[in-house]
Amino acid sequence: MHPPSRPLAGAARRHARSVVAWTVGVCLGAAATWVAAGVAGPAPTAPLVTTVYRLPLDGPVRVLRPFDPPAQPWLAGHRGIDLSASDGGQVRAPADGVVTFAGTVVGRGVVSVLHHDGRRSSLEPVSTTLPPGTVVVAGDPLGTVAGDAHGGVPGGPALHWGVREGDVYVDPWALLPGRGPVVLLPVP
Repeated sequence: MHPPSRPLAGAARRHARSVVAWTVGVCLGAAATWVAAGVAGPAPTAPLVTTVYRLPLDGPVRVLRPFDPPAQPWLAGHRGIDLSASDGGQVRAPADGVVTFAGTVVGRGVVSVLHHDGRRSSLEPVSTTLPPGTVVVAGDPLGTVAGDAHGGVPGGPALHWGVREGDVYVDPWALLPGRGPVVLLPVP
């Protein structure tokens, strides 16, 4: 047990009050500075991560169905790309990351990998034995193509590769070196 506490004597009480007042003043001054600057607080610093992507299949592939995002998130569209594949072909990690899901969704095998840049790749149809939590490096085997994506793709079988940044789907093809969007540079 602790001995009963005694009230602070006059000088100690005044000192404690001044310390509290000083601390509150510093905090309010910092908040006022941020508000005057139009900032909610110090900006968090995001780590600079460079992630290099590769095709999730070996050999030459064709895009059988391109990325076709919907105008609104709830509308129909194609939120990834379908790549020509062979049934039983090796599916590889498109970039370094961690397997976050490996299971069946609507009758098809799906593998999802969270990459170091925060993007998430999902590949289907894939047969795999990897458990969630498996760390992978770009090019590591994830499993094999198991049938055809989306119940049939002209030119199939195909591997569907979707990539999300948060809740927004992005074009996986544009993440590949040399295949991204065309950028015009000024003429020297």
